[in-house]
Amino acid sequence: METILIKGAKIINRGEIKEADVFIKKGFIDKIGQGLDDKADMEIIADGLYLMPGIIDDQVHFREPGLTHKADLYTEPRAAVAGGVTSFMEMPNTKPPAITQELLQEKYDRAAQVSLANYSFFMGASNDNLEEVLRTDPKTVCGIKAFMGSSTGNMLVDNPVTLDKLFAEVPMLIATHCEDESTIRNNEVIYREKYGDDIPVKLHPEIRSAEGCYLSSSMAVELAKKHNTRLHILHLSTAKELDLFRNDIPLEEKRITSEVCVHHLYFNSEDYDRLGTQIKCNPAVKGIEHQSALFPALLDNRLDIIATDHAPHTWEEKQNSYFKAPSGVPLIQHTLNVMLEFYQRGMISLERIVEKMCHAPATCFHIERRGYIDEGYWADLVLVDINEKWQVNKDNIHYKCGWSPFEGHTFEGNVKATIVSGHLAYQGGQFYEDKKGERMTFEC
Repeated sequence: METILIKGAKIINRGEIKEADVFIKKGFIDKIGQGLDDKADMEIIADGLYLMPGIIDDQVHFREPGLTHKADLYTEPRAAVAGGVTSFMEMPNTKPPAITQELLQEKYDRAAQVSLANYSFFMGASNDNLEEVLRTDPKTVCGIKAFMGSSTGNMLVDNPVTLDKLFAEVPMLIATHCEDESTIRNNEVIYREKYGDDIPVKLHPEIRSAEGCYLSSSMAVELAKKHNTRLHILHLSTAKELDLFRNDIPLEEKRITSEVCVHHLYFNSEDYDRLGTQIKCNPAVKGIEHQSALFPALLDNRLDIIATDHAPHTWEEKQNSYFKAPSGVPLIQHTLNVMLEFYQRGMISLERIVEKMCHAPATCFHIERRGYIDEGYWADLVLVDINEKWQVNKDNIHYKCGWSPFEGHTFEGNVKATIVSGHLAYQGGQFYEDKKGERMTFEC
């Protein structure tokens, strides 16, 4: 199918909502206007529906290779597309971790075979692979990932000399997970002495504390300023960290940018009593004083991007005790629903949702011809009924792990169709997999 005509959609793009038709040809947006009558292989009548650019999620963990009992590069892109995410950037802490060019290329090769969504993969930094990192092609790879605090996988970069060299010599974007490892370990000792191994999960934000986050993120910012490094700090979760970021210049001019994830916006520490290890993640979901500080920072542009940090584990793994239950939450299918709920509460506009989930990732990562509904751009598009109510349950969860912290919750707003690089990949609950997603490219 080379051509698609979308008729009468309410297009959300570049801070405006206007009704128009969109003609797609050979993967790209060919025309935008009213009353288009181009003959097409498929015509979609979008009366009453909103059309937005496909969401670009800059932080996901799809677990392939090595951890495919949890998720893989086939199942999770399908879940993404069902939720309106057309492009993802996946992290290197798989087994083995993507810390050589050969291992990184294997992930790209696999995604080309099976991923329904567009894709890119971060090159992983370690304490001893700087030469490999410097071989990374900034035209075809989204960035370098440095874990400045251990998370799932053993990729901690904690050598000060290595970190300084990394920030001094890498010419492309460095994305960081920022938690101070010594702070976490000291807190673990304190709470083990009090509780043994049976630590209540609600103490997770005390162990992976706000102080540990700030120590690490402030160090990253200091290094970036010292070397004029292009730094992107992932999943901000604390009030104090917000002071590290600017909102007095356009995103295009920022050398240091930030991301907030939907679970840190939606949940707070009071939710541990209800959800337990389901929302155990790193950095931790913290107190309401931190949660309530994040949304204003998102709206005033100290926080630039909304993402998920989609990180699935099996239900059985999550039922373990505090130290044995892994950190991570499956989120990518429901990220737009979370933000639409905030819209329904009057907390954010549709235009701002698109700005933070579609435009800003494209701008921040210099993605070529994606993230906007413009003529000549790739046709990554999502049709949404913002009023349709539906309930999350086992039958409509597409994650391989088969569960979600939103099970039983009713959302208002539903994805009706998703187009990926000009291909109708999802419509009315059905996937169309005869064409796979494209590898994203980047302007250097």
